[in-house]
Amino acid sequence: MSKKSGPARGPHPAPAAAGIAEVVPWSVPVTLDQITDSGLHRDIEAPESVRLAIAKLAGLRDVPELTAAFDLAKTASKVHVSGRVHGRIGQTCVVSLEPMETVIDEPIDLTFAPPAAGAAAMTDVHGVEPRRSADDDAPEPLVGNSIDLGAIASEFLVLAIDPYPRKEGAEFAPPEVEKGGNYPFAALAALKKEPGKSKN
Repeated sequence: MSKKSGPARGPHPAPAAAGIAEVVPWSVPVTLDQITDSGLHRDIEAPESVRLAIAKLAGLRDVPELTAAFDLAKTASKVHVSGRVHGRIGQTCVVSLEPMETVIDEPIDLTFAPPAAGAAAMTDVHGVEPRRSADDDAPEPLVGNSIDLGAIASEFLVLAIDPYPRKEGAEFAPPEVEKGGNYPFAALAALKKEPGKSKN
């Protein structure tokens, strides 16, 4: 699944939502017949067991809060899913190594459609399936008769996590060097000063 909106964060791996769902047991399915002509709104909140699973999956201290809001609209052959995922996550500053809390508020904008007929068998002359471009706006595959909002929210949260969190104002400080010191050659100089080490 690829993210269709939100600030650029550089290239991300884009695992299918089902892949996240295999690790994080947060399943909030919505069937297509639940989406009326006027659309469908859903607010969901992750229970503690899910938040613990996500913390373990993403290497976080904890996930005190995780909610998401969705709006779904259905056309003849597609389903548009928009909304936001909101979470608070416990991390460790990579500079100070102090505990910190990060707030994630990530937009969701996806379109689902049934796979084109024969798409699974589509290969090039070498028998290799063609790759989708990073800028490809093709819809996500709609498999079966439902969309799992829990899996989508989990994925967008995990992909939005900064792997190198830094507290505001935290900066790397170079080691202090004594005035006049020449540390690359300090060990050599010390050896030369030892008795019996001087060169005659």
